Amino acid sequence: MINHQVEPALLVLEDGSVFRGKSFGAKGTAVGEVVFNTGMTGYQEVLTDPSYRGQIIAFTYPELGNTGVNPEDEESDQPHVRGAIARNVCYFPSNWRSRGSLPDYLAQHHIPGIYGVDTRALTRILRSSGAMNGAISTEILDEKELLKQVQNAPAMLGLNLVKEVTTKQIYEWSDPTDTRWEFRPVVGENDPVPLTVVAIDFGIKRNILRRLASYGCRVIVVPADCPPEQIYQYDPDGIFLSNGPGDPAVVKEGIETTKALLQQGKPMFGICMGHQILGLSLGAETFKLKFGHRGLNQPAGLQQSVEITSQNHGFAVTEDSLQADVEITHLNLNDRTVAGLRHKTLPVFSVQYHPEASPGPHDADYLFAQFVASMREYR
Repeated sequence: MINHQVEPALLVLEDGSVFRGKSFGAKGTAVGEVVFNTGMTGYQEVLTDPSYRGQIIAFTYPELGNTGVNPEDEESDQPHVRGAIARNVCYFPSNWRSRGSLPDYLAQHHIPGIYGVDTRALTRILRSSGAMNGAISTEILDEKELLKQVQNAPAMLGLNLVKEVTTKQIYEWSDPTDTRWEFRPVVGENDPVPLTVVAIDFGIKRNILRRLASYGCRVIVVPADCPPEQIYQYDPDGIFLSNGPGDPAVVKEGIETTKALLQQGKPMFGICMGHQILGLSLGAETFKLKFGHRGLNQPAGLQQSVEITSQNHGFAVTEDSLQADVEITHLNLNDRTVAGLRHKTLPVFSVQYHPEASPGPHDADYLFAQFVASMREYR
């Protein structure tokens, strides 16, 4: 285990708010958009979710790191956050699955964190003023000097981060740890030839790939800028549009590819950024939310049906911009923003939340079955 000494750390927000605390993880300076996550668990999945690229995460649950870290809970091959903020951090975890401590894990990946912070006060600022840029530093402890670095950082609006997280090469998904996952349906009984799904990677989570594979699908993962002609070569039964970071409106290559793929009439399913990309491809617009939705207990539904969902996004589809051939299937029941779409004639649909969970509830796992049923129908 890496030896640790308690050293001071400084957190400064774009509006001039200052929080002093103690360092954990790596030493150095991290600048990014400061957002908060309300989940009581799942910190390792959050840290390794590519959708958090470019962000500093404030965890509202006061204890962080109690169960340590392990390879099975990683949603990608590395953490993607710029930094982490906590009320209290555990250096000596206790869990049978743990393979190390969270502070050591962040240090190994060169990600600084700050603890001893009043995360309740910080969250109130972000709720009132909105998500904003900020910086954590163990080396710049002068408030004004660190604020200058924050003010020079680019805003999340208009930022294309997909190119930083998308796969560089096409690959077929396989996971030797699949057998360790207990939450699995009966696999592909009615498919003597597996359904082929091409997943466009805007920053995809591993558990999305696991869920598609567990329903009997052969999954080909392609980069965000993969041309439609190359996707056609795989003769897919369906197209999946993944989650991802940054502003969806500037992911032009993904939008143009999706528009072209829509012309083929293949079943299509989008999650999170994939939902936004699909909306944009169908003529809608997106906007930046004040402080976004990040947590494990966001209610979504329509009329009498409600699901408790895992969410992580800072942008949403503008309801008034939806075309006549698109209908809303789900709303976020906290703020009534669009949380699900379906085309009235094409076999395409999407949700703004994460039915694959990891972390989070399994209420919406039926959406994968719905996608599979659609592919079988149109095969």
